[in-house]
Amino acid sequence: MIEFHLDARSGLSPYQQLVQQVRHALRLGVLREGDQLPTIKEVVAHLAINANTVLKAYRELEHEGLVAARPGVGTFVTATLTHTSLAAHGPLRLELRRWLAKARRAGLDDESIEALFMTTFRTAAQEDIA
Repeated sequence: MIEFHLDARSGLSPYQQLVQQVRHALRLGVLREGDQLPTIKEVVAHLAINANTVLKAYRELEHEGLVAARPGVGTFVTATLTHTSLAAHGPLRLELRRWLAKARRAGLDDESIEALFMTTFRTAAQEDIA
């Protein structure tokens, strides 16, 4: 089961962070069809957020066709977002971990690493479009 977390520095609202975390888990194969999401009550207790925030996230995911609510039972995954072989993730994750270790040895803190990665990612994406 997925365990949600919130990052005040992300620039995303709490409900958007929940949606994003579910979508990432679906892409990476962490969540699969039939898996149950944490109940609204569990998320509220774990994150200390309003139940309406969780409900809004779950409704958006339901609108996207990714989950379905079963009254009295819970919210379950109905679709995945995995488009590539999950086998490719292992070597890429290992390479990324090595890069992260190298960045830390170079003296970068987490925020600097994230900034470097995201700006490089966006630049590369724009170059691919052009």
